[in-house]
Amino acid sequence: MNNKKMWLGASFAALYLASAGAYALNESKPLSKGTEYLAVANYPDNLHIIDVTKDKLVKTCKIPGKFGPGTVVMSPDKNRAYVLGNGFSEVFGFNVDNCEIEFRAKFSQQRNEEARSMFSFTVSADGKEVYVVNNPVLKFSEHYEVKQPRLFVYDANGGTDAKPIRKFPMPRQMYIMQAADDGSIYIAGADIYKVDVHTGKYEVAIPVRNWKRENYGAPDVLYFWPHQQKNRDFSILYTAPKFKDAKQDMETADFKYGFYNVNLATGKTETIDFAPVEEIYFTGYRDPKDSNTMFAVLNRLTKYDIKGEKLLQAQELDHTYYCITFNDKADKMYLVGTLNDISIHDPQSLKKIGSIKLPGGDMAITTAQTFIR
Repeated sequence: MNNKKMWLGASFAALYLASAGAYALNESKPLSKGTEYLAVANYPDNLHIIDVTKDKLVKTCKIPGKFGPGTVVMSPDKNRAYVLGNGFSEVFGFNVDNCEIEFRAKFSQQRNEEARSMFSFTVSADGKEVYVVNNPVLKFSEHYEVKQPRLFVYDANGGTDAKPIRKFPMPRQMYIMQAADDGSIYIAGADIYKVDVHTGKYEVAIPVRNWKRENYGAPDVLYFWPHQQKNRDFSILYTAPKFKDAKQDMETADFKYGFYNVNLATGKTETIDFAPVEEIYFTGYRDPKDSNTMFAVLNRLTKYDIKGEKLLQAQELDHTYYCITFNDKADKMYLVGTLNDISIHDPQSLKKIGSIKLPGGDMAITTAQTFIR
């Protein structure tokens, strides 16, 4: 009886692992030139490529190591999908045509060191370099030693054992970043910094913790999703109290949703309120067709008039979603994160128009990216 129970237990475990999605699909089948795709990761080790024209899964690559966080960044030529994985400790560069890992960088630099990147990596606008801010800790038998965060610059052709070609100290609490057309990078931290990748020098591009907006309290930011947008915007949501007067009475304050924005093509920066805080959102995305319209998502999908700070529409969802992305024509919205289904919506009506069920487990806090091969 005990042997039978053990056999049944092992069988159920095997079935569970199979249902969790530990497999690959069409790894060596090239993508079609001119076709639009969506890249997204999920548990336990999957990088999925979806044909956006058909809303159908076409390829799955296996990500080595432990899952997490599954943040995806596409190379400018759309040949590679870079994924932050193995428990925030490595970046992998997948050839999207054959699933081969062409780039791999481990952040830990010595035997007793552990280093993690909190979503903080990107690829240069010309695709030649990869940038990572990571946070190292030295582990000793009786204590840990927290070291200075650092910016690593890698050659994108550094191979599967890539080593940093330049290193610079960075402030603490750095997280998502994106690369600008002028060769610099913008990194979100206590403030949003513009960084020279050749010298390591940085300056405040947008004050966040240290803003000096009259009659505003300190802003709050929780944003882990570096959307690569067609209009070259790098946007991050914030919430903040707006006071009636200099007394700064929290009891009478209006709480605002807003967004910081850097246009990566021009360097123009913005800090703009767009809505009263009436529910919680994790991500927002300005309409690619109309810069005065903001979409936001968590428990509902919503649409706002930015200048009017007015809710235009809201759509109830089957469950929570964390992340928004658009197709190239901006006539379809894709909601990802949490479970293993992608919800597809019409940006005009916000109504659900489709769904894609992914093999494997939940997508957690992955960032989805659309691209044309």
